Amino acid sequence: MAAHSPIMRDVVAKAKAGTPVIGICNGFQILLEAGLLPGALMRNSSLLFVCRDVFVRCDNNKTFFTNCYREREVARIPIAHHDGNYFTDEATLDRLEGENRVVLRYCDADGEITDPANPNGSQRNIAGISDATGRIVGLMPHPERLFESALGGTDGRRMFESAVASVIEAAA
Repeated sequence: MAAHSPIMRDVVAKAKAGTPVIGICNGFQILLEAGLLPGALMRNSSLLFVCRDVFVRCDNNKTFFTNCYREREVARIPIAHHDGNYFTDEATLDRLEGENRVVLRYCDADGEITDPANPNGSQRNIAGISDATGRIVGLMPHPERLFESALGGTDGRRMFESAVASVIEAAA
């Protein structure tokens, strides 16, 4: 329903005009439903709500929100969702891969993409994707929940430092 709220007309228009947009968890779902990113989110393959820290690997550090991560860097970031299973058709998956638009993948602590590391059954362990420009990013993990040491870690902080760095670079 949120994707069809009146404010989304402005969000879509601004995003299409180049304004950076990040959708985290339910925000990712809204970006998908609004057509800003391809695919859909389905129930977790376990049919259970999952709330825990997971490891993700940054497979594209060239986006507005990931440029402070190293390519293939592993980060520990919490998830909390019931409908986080990313799904789309094979052609779209191949296109996302071919265009380097898979931003994050669920992995083990060593960065290996494995079935046990996938907490929700997402195709190809996808935890986040971007549009073709890298300015619209959607992801299931919650980087804001690991922003400060007092929260248990800082692995999510670079997502927001990346946005600041992108703004500074654009202004220079």
